[in-house]
Amino acid sequence: MKPVYAPAGDDLLLCVRLTPGSAKDDIGGGWTDAQGVRWLSARVRAVPEKGKANDALTALLSKRLDWPKGAILLESGDTNRLKRLRIIGGGGALDRLTALIEIWVDKT
Repeated sequence: MKPVYAPAGDDLLLCVRLTPGSAKDDIGGGWTDAQGVRWLSARVRAVPEKGKANDALTALLSKRLDWPKGAILLESGDTNRLKRLRIIGGGGALDRLTALIEIWVDKT
């Protein structure tokens, strides 16, 4: 099974399955698609209109990873539940970031 993240040069790519309109903002758990790709589960209170849920996801990841919000970019999945994000410069802090992400994936 592939991990939810992958180094990409100096950056880190992160696969997230987002549930908008949730009761609270949270990150935790994992989900595997039919192709065997693993996705980190995240939930945000924001609704999926006009990019509000995507912005809330970026803000949540920024806070939890202690990473600048402007350095977390949505690469794909703008209108999809499955999102790929690029954490700019994340490859330089790979051990710290992946340790946090692994804890979240194992969370139920």
